[in-house]
Amino acid sequence: MELEDLQRIWDSQNNRPLYVIDDKAMNKQIRMKKDRSHHITNRSELLLIAVNVGAGCLLVGLNFAKPGRNLFIDLTAAWMFGTALYVLANRSRRIKGDKRFDRSVRGDLDHALSMATYQVRLSRLMRLNVLPMAALILLGMGEARKSLWLMGAVLGMFVLSWFAGGFEHRYYTARQRELESLQEKLGPHLQEERG
Repeated sequence: MELEDLQRIWDSQNNRPLYVIDDKAMNKQIRMKKDRSHHITNRSELLLIAVNVGAGCLLVGLNFAKPGRNLFIDLTAAWMFGTALYVLANRSRRIKGDKRFDRSVRGDLDHALSMATYQVRLSRLMRLNVLPMAALILLGMGEARKSLWLMGAVLGMFVLSWFAGGFEHRYYTARQRELESLQEKLGPHLQEERG
């Protein structure tokens, strides 16, 4: 028996072509990816807002409690409040923009890709945010005449957070590429679905 004969038998038994995209399974996978992207993005934003506001308040409180104000500590607190406001404004814009996606497989995939792209951009900015934060905190410690050992330990923490931010950014970039690849592969099928 030839391969073509086997394929015809298989096709006649199933009453459908041998190679078919299972729309229900595909839709379920895409929805799972969209929900996962939404969950990660939502948590990241809320965590960034809470940490920056909390740390900014702590720095303001500590600076007021000590005699002789430290300008760099005030600048660090202001930078943190500004970062929290920036993330909050972008979160609001992202949530309003979520309504533009329809409830189709293509809409869910576009939505998941949009959130993944947003998350990549946010992680890149927050990784770059380590640089001014480190500079302000180290300048504040220098003004307060803290020991070089303590300043070295703080610098080491910032270096570690820089590398951890790079790991996180690569993870989000890989997820974005995965969704872009899926969109390219399913493009013709999703066009047929729409048409």
